[in-house]
Amino acid sequence: MSDFRKLTVGQKAHRLTLDVYRATAAFPQTELYGLTSQMRRCCVSTGSNIAEGCGRSSEIDKALFLGIAKGSASELEYQVLVSCDLGYLAPETGQRIMQQVQEVGRMLSSLIEKVRAATA
Repeated sequence: MSDFRKLTVGQKAHRLTLDVYRATAAFPQTELYGLTSQMRRCCVSTGSNIAEGCGRSSEIDKALFLGIAKGSASELEYQVLVSCDLGYLAPETGQRIMQQVQEVGRMLSSLIEKVRAATA
């Protein structure tokens, strides 16, 4: 078991979550149960699955939950794209969040490979 708060990817996923919450606060009220909710759930899912993976006793389980976190980050990447195209996110905000999402995704990919290699 490891402390997700000490992982750089966990810290970055947390910052991403805070940024997404702040950015979606300005979305139209009509999106409250649509894109706003979906984006918030995806970023929270990313961080939550990193934490859950770190709380598991086996490396196989850890890799599984990190993979789920990566999937949630991929979903969020698409939702940021949609939000930008709809004009809900300012271009600079959308680009900054997109870069954060992609960085978290790359870090998760690398960590998954490392965890899987430890089980081989």
